[in-house]
Amino acid sequence: MINLKKISGLLLAAAMVFGLGSCNSQKGNDAVKVTILYPNWSEGIAMSHLAKVALEADSFEVELINLEPGLIFGELSKENSKGDVFLDAWLPHTHAPYWEDYGDDLVMMGKIFEGGTTGLVVPSYVPINSIEELNAHKEQFDGEIIGIGSGAGIHAATLKAIDEYELDFEQITSSGPAMVASIQKAVRDESWIVATGWKPHYKWANFDLKYLEDPKGVYPTDYIGIVSRKGFEEDKPEAARFFKNFKLSEEQLYALMDAVDKNGEEAGAKAWYNANKALVDGWK
Repeated sequence: MINLKKISGLLLAAAMVFGLGSCNSQKGNDAVKVTILYPNWSEGIAMSHLAKVALEADSFEVELINLEPGLIFGELSKENSKGDVFLDAWLPHTHAPYWEDYGDDLVMMGKIFEGGTTGLVVPSYVPINSIEELNAHKEQFDGEIIGIGSGAGIHAATLKAIDEYELDFEQITSSGPAMVASIQKAVRDESWIVATGWKPHYKWANFDLKYLEDPKGVYPTDYIGIVSRKGFEEDKPEAARFFKNFKLSEEQLYALMDAVDKNGEEAGAKAWYNANKALVDGWK
């Protein structure tokens, strides 16, 4: 198995130059600071910004730091971690390698969302229904599966799918927003595209898509969990209570992601918070 601790340590040293080194600054002596680490995934961006808006409404100081998932797990596992919490852990399957390496030094605070799924996605007008049919239509797909970052669990699962199904395809590494842009262009042109996909994600509300059937069971079903460093609940009990109660339905999460997508990260999260204040404040 890849030594994720060693890799994450090397990458984290570079990341700290650009942000983590300044995590201890505070707005005032009385401010309780919470540092949320998050990946560049739509649901993680939306949920993290919602937490920021809600906690700041109660006079917390909140810092958001964007990192790759391996760095997040690695940083939170440290005894003197500069982060506090991560709201987008896909377990028990997708992030299993990270949990295997770091889980003994982390705390699972709760589950935001049950039934997180991953897989290969095509527009509904594409007339195939199974991963097993991809090779027969390689030319229509240009032999490419549009993926996201290599640190994501779905990237590793797709490499496994290529092997298990003996696909004559290459996974193209990009980002969540770039993947969505590729789907948007293909749908506009009514062309064929296959991409890595997951639920919850706002693309399901914006486009008519379908998962390709996965008879070999490569892509699992997960829950989205909130993970913290050890000692977070003892240090900041009011903030910890908020995160332990943080839960969203599929419809609520789609609405939040849609607001963030259309209005920007903080403005969208603030608008959704104001419209659902009773729900969110009930977590405090």
